[in-house]
Amino acid sequence: MTTLASLTWTDVADLAGRGTVLAVPVGATEQHGPHLPMSTDTDIAVALTDRLAAQAPDVVVAPAVAFGSSGEHQDFPGTLSVGQEAVELLLVELVRSATVTFPRVVLVSAHGGNAQPVTRAVRRLGTEGRHVLAWGPRWGGDAHAGRTETSVMLALAPHLVRMEAARAGNTAPVHTLLPRLRDAGLSAVTANGVLGDPGGANPDEGRLLIQRAVAELADLVTRHRRHTDAAS
Repeated sequence: MTTLASLTWTDVADLAGRGTVLAVPVGATEQHGPHLPMSTDTDIAVALTDRLAAQAPDVVVAPAVAFGSSGEHQDFPGTLSVGQEAVELLLVELVRSATVTFPRVVLVSAHGGNAQPVTRAVRRLGTEGRHVLAWGPRWGGDAHAGRTETSVMLALAPHLVRMEAARAGNTAPVHTLLPRLRDAGLSAVTANGVLGDPGGANPDEGRLLIQRAVAELADLVTRHRRHTDAAS
């Protein structure tokens, strides 16, 4: 696995001529209930890009974007949000800079709140002729800090998970909560910051979810590379 942060500029110059893909982990710093760390979304994005690079030698992993659009979590202490406009602008400028060296960029976002600004950034960059795509894991299951994310974090960083503090939050279907959530934030629909139930979370389930997600991401990157090669 190759990380951009560990390379010199001469290393990068050697790689750049080989059609290298720059994978950018896009996460957030926000509450994930009383049992998961603020870094959950960033940790997951980094883990997915690292595993992609481990099986694809032409992928280089960029330093993570650790701040996202998390305003709905702001009532919970520790959440650091920069908002949608800032996320969009940051990604646009980041990819503009990256594509001077790297012909292809993939944004791997593990925070649902980043979906709209990421989509807008990719659309804008596409009109400029830049080869960039975005992808995010589609776990299914609980919406936030429930069994799914807890299982993934138990597989990735069990020392950061406090299962003794894990409690169910609001388990109603997410679509029924969205109007209130959008108007008043997550604290209006869950007192502990959890949507779902982390009970039953286990690392084996997390490892399977990660394996499936990385396979989907790797397939997308391969197909994108073939498409851009054929078009050039």
